Amino acid sequence: MARTAIWTSISTTLTTDIAEGRYGPGDKLPTEATLSARFGVNRHTVRRALAAMADDGLVHARRGAGVFVAQTPTDYPIGRRVRFHQNLTAAGRAPAKEILSLETRTADEREAEALDIAIGASVHVYDGLSLADGQAIALFRSVFPAERFPNILRDVDETKSVTAALLRHGVTDYTRASTRMTAKLANPTQALHLRITEGAPILRSVGINVDLDGAPIEFGHTWFAGDRVTLTVNNS
Repeated sequence: MARTAIWTSISTTLTTDIAEGRYGPGDKLPTEATLSARFGVNRHTVRRALAAMADDGLVHARRGAGVFVAQTPTDYPIGRRVRFHQNLTAAGRAPAKEILSLETRTADEREAEALDIAIGASVHVYDGLSLADGQAIALFRSVFPAERFPNILRDVDETKSVTAALLRHGVTDYTRASTRMTAKLANPTQALHLRITEGAPILRSVGINVDLDGAPIEFGHTWFAGDRVTLTVNNS
């Protein structure tokens, strides 16, 4: 009777670990050295087992970071109405946001043009992290005209929601006037926040939201982790 190859047995054991929830989507597997010690084999054998799992789509390696359990990307619609909490809830994920910084400063030329304000006018800036089921999927920056929304940073801090903060300022609805998508590579800061490897693929979205009268109210940048979202385009 033929013996099962050791690397096959390791692959089967790790696959069972994943299936039984010991390692969840996005989790990092133990290092090759740790797995070698666990199974009493050399790293080459462990590497072959992990390669077989990668071929089956169960895990993926990130250069310099390790091997991670694959996950199903979150569907994220991009259309006339982009609402983070609604999008994530509709995809069956638990949405959350983490505030990284709230500041008031002078608008740069691009921000002033997007918001139709004078260069040098004050803007409120909200930098944050978007999470799905507790895992970071995107970094974002929202820029608002300070004169129109004097207390929006306080309201964002209290509500953790741009939509709720805008409603406090009388904006009952808003839509996306434009969106530009660009493929990028993660810089060190982005990689740190998103827990990905520096140079990993990310998708940058640049958008302008307008109120019901067509006046710009928010100039936003979002940097999505490339393997954690599937961006879909719709007209709603």
